[in-house]
Amino acid sequence: MTDFFAPAGRGVQHSNLRAANRRAVLTTIALTSSGISNADVSRRTGLAPQTASAIVSELEAEGLIHRGNVLRGRRGQPATPLFLNPQAGYAIGCEISWRHMAITLLDLVSNQIDHVITHYNAPDPATVIDDAAAVIAKMLEKLDPSQRSRVQGIGLTIPGRIGRFGGETISPAAHRRGWAELNAAHALETATGLPTMQFVAGHAGSWAELLNHPNPRPSDFVYLFINTDIEIGFIARPSQFDGPALQSANMSAILTAGLTDRRYSAELASLAALQRRLARVGITPPDGCTRNWHWDDWEEHVAPWIEEAGLAMAEIVVNTAVAVETQQVIIDGPLPRPILDRLVAATANGIDTLSGPATTRPRVTAGTRGADGMALGAGQLALIRRMFARQPSDIVG
Repeated sequence: MTDFFAPAGRGVQHSNLRAANRRAVLTTIALTSSGISNADVSRRTGLAPQTASAIVSELEAEGLIHRGNVLRGRRGQPATPLFLNPQAGYAIGCEISWRHMAITLLDLVSNQIDHVITHYNAPDPATVIDDAAAVIAKMLEKLDPSQRSRVQGIGLTIPGRIGRFGGETISPAAHRRGWAELNAAHALETATGLPTMQFVAGHAGSWAELLNHPNPRPSDFVYLFINTDIEIGFIARPSQFDGPALQSANMSAILTAGLTDRRYSAELASLAALQRRLARVGITPPDGCTRNWHWDDWEEHVAPWIEEAGLAMAEIVVNTAVAVETQQVIIDGPLPRPILDRLVAATANGIDTLSGPATTRPRVTAGTRGADGMALGAGQLALIRRMFARQPSDIVG
């Protein structure tokens, strides 16, 4: 399998060649956690040895990288491995979601220095930005002045249909106008004084999966995050597409194929769909983390939801695979692991049922990040956009 970031080793395309070359070198070092020599930096980036060496010296002088111990006992001259300096940069990932707000502080190698999660019934657009800013301010107080000066910004992610999806308990009418009028990234940047970039929720989660995946990373996959709504990301080497309205790859809008009851996939493969089933028999899930719901007590309602959600996700996958031949599907969510595993199995079975003889059958696996994925991915994307290759497509093979 070819690693997703393998193109990072073969030349650059950018209007500012020097800046792009710096990003290419820094990205190549970042993606080699075991350390990499000057010679290998040159080879993987396609830069002339003297150019790569000059950039390495520049990055070292700026404190972005450091050298490890000399490696001896190998063929050729002893090599000195290069590593990122974890304290050279920081970013904050902020997820404002349906039932919780998660904020994480990352260093340059994605170590989570601090993480705060707050649960609520529904986020109030009138107060949630101030609440997030207060949490971020407390996190920054734990850094010394030098560290605070190296905070690159905030990566923000919010579900695309927040304030518009579901009934009164999910999207209260009193909140809808506020969400429609709120420019959340601008408001958070104003409240914190930090550059703030907003990312598609599903894409933030997919990046967390991608960047934390052991080598070789998958070169393409569909990412399905089962939340109150379903959040979807799509990685296709060498790009991830957000779109001008942050709605690209909105595969939750795929219609299911029922002949008499055609519905959008998100109406079936979401926790909101399960909540509607429970509401019909007078069950109201408790406040707080969805992993702590009474899943075992509700089995007679959970089982048919899993079957229906699996088929809906299978339709998303089959339709996507026909267009782009994706080889892998990753399903995740703020769910107990046994429930997640059953959704993975139901989706795989649905793909087998729906696939024709010429249809690609992607491998379906469970995600590894859970409820942490969105905030983590948003913070990592902020670091990538500010310090590394903005998109893998900036570095072309």
